[in-house]
Amino acid sequence: MAKLYFASPLFSEMELAFNQKVVDQLRQAIPELEIYLPQEQAEINDKEGYADSKMIATLDTEVLLNCDMMVAILDGQTIDPGVASEIGVAYQAGIPIIGLYSDIRQQGATNQQKIAALQEIAESQFPYANLYTVGLIKLNGQVVNSTLDLPDAIKTVLSKLQ
Repeated sequence: MAKLYFASPLFSEMELAFNQKVVDQLRQAIPELEIYLPQEQAEINDKEGYADSKMIATLDTEVLLNCDMMVAILDGQTIDPGVASEIGVAYQAGIPIIGLYSDIRQQGATNQQKIAALQEIAESQFPYANLYTVGLIKLNGQVVNSTLDLPDAIKTVLSKLQ
């Protein structure tokens, strides 16, 4: 059974609910795929308990390195630092990565007013994702802009693994 590591921030109710919803949908769409969702790992992610930095890094890295692919959530004001670190680990290990960047500010890329606003200081109408981190994903995977695209992207990776 192929294994997927789901890298996403997990520190607010909104993030936890989003992660669980997407993973539940993926588990239903691709039941033959084993998905590791870090927030389900109570040993290190129960915030009522205690896990130090080495415990977190050791366990999540060990699990990640035993996975066949990764989905990385890129949304947010910036890419979550933990997710960015996990992307680096996956890239170095040759693990295919599918990034999800669903920021709706990507829309209107041909709107001339939005393009003209780029010439004014602090008036960008477009989101920014760190290009180095995105580049690591694209060198060994792809970036999609909707959760609806994740099952097909995952199935494509699965077909290449067989």
